[in-house]
Amino acid sequence: MSASGDTVSTLRVVIIGGGIAGVSAAAALAPHCEVTLLEQETSFGYHASGRSAAMFEENYGNDAVRALNRASKAEHERLNVLSPRGLMMVALEGEREAFEADLDTMGMREISVAEARRMVPILGPDIVRAGLNEGASDIDTDRLLNAYAREARSHEAELSAGAEVVGIDRGRSWQVRTTSGGFEADIIVNAAGAWADQVANMANVRCVGLQPYRRSMARLPAPGGHDVRGWPMLFGPGESWYAKPDAGAWIVSPAEEDPVEPMDAWADDMVLAEGLARYEAHVSEPVTRVQTNLAGLRTFAPDRSLVIGEAPDAPGFFWLAGQGGYGFQTAPAAADLLAALVLSQTSVLAGAVVDALSP
Repeated sequence: MSASGDTVSTLRVVIIGGGIAGVSAAAALAPHCEVTLLEQETSFGYHASGRSAAMFEENYGNDAVRALNRASKAEHERLNVLSPRGLMMVALEGEREAFEADLDTMGMREISVAEARRMVPILGPDIVRAGLNEGASDIDTDRLLNAYAREARSHEAELSAGAEVVGIDRGRSWQVRTTSGGFEADIIVNAAGAWADQVANMANVRCVGLQPYRRSMARLPAPGGHDVRGWPMLFGPGESWYAKPDAGAWIVSPAEEDPVEPMDAWADDMVLAEGLARYEAHVSEPVTRVQTNLAGLRTFAPDRSLVIGEAPDAPGFFWLAGQGGYGFQTAPAAADLLAALVLSQTSVLAGAVVDALSP
């Protein structure tokens, strides 16, 4: 973390949410403040953080997200959580226009279909275009989450699971009531993911219009009995589906964005079937068995940028939300920015990026 100095002040910070956003924020702030993190579930990283595609791709997201990606890479490398994966896009005849658009925005180079098939031998006979980005990496999400938790605890931060926030009152300080007791704070950091607008409502703070979207995935046996460990992540133009290796198996997602209420998400069987059909059109190995399925929530602000900063209508209430599908890959830089703003320090990010992320 980049915030300077390690003298703990008397500033009391309560962080609401124990996913990667909240835990990384705790690690960034704990050297400087008295930090308490509250998570409603009985374990950390249970919801979106526990159901991530776990990829680092610098060119994924809008301009502000990409700036956070770039600023996060060195910390990911320092913590040794990245491993080579690569990202391949494959297109059918009717997908040429979407392929061209993604090839440009994702910073990919076009390769021959024959080269793509040498890398992923299950590509179907109807593939007409292929693109590759060798620089995309897997993120060891468990390692990253645990590294930040250890860092926070090493500076005496209190990380409390099973502590659901049930009320927030504002007076001379913030009073946070939970199912496991009450807490007083000078600063609240709202890192509650899909529930962040609900937390704001509880604190009588104006919401920012966050919308959770469901995304499902199916875990399949390795197609055709292949060793998939060295294969790149695959996706269809326009992110119509994606597939990637996962511990010797193969996960496929419809890449859907169905708006839902905050919840413990589950996969919709029909949506999953439709997505698997889109995937099957691009490969030669049919889906014969689904080992298991799951779903998570990706929560976006209307502009698809993260929301990081102090609420304009509530001094001492800071947002760290709207991570969408970028939570893990942006976590280091997002937490550093949040800490800089809480501590009234200057961020290393460009002013235009900080403005784009501001609530």
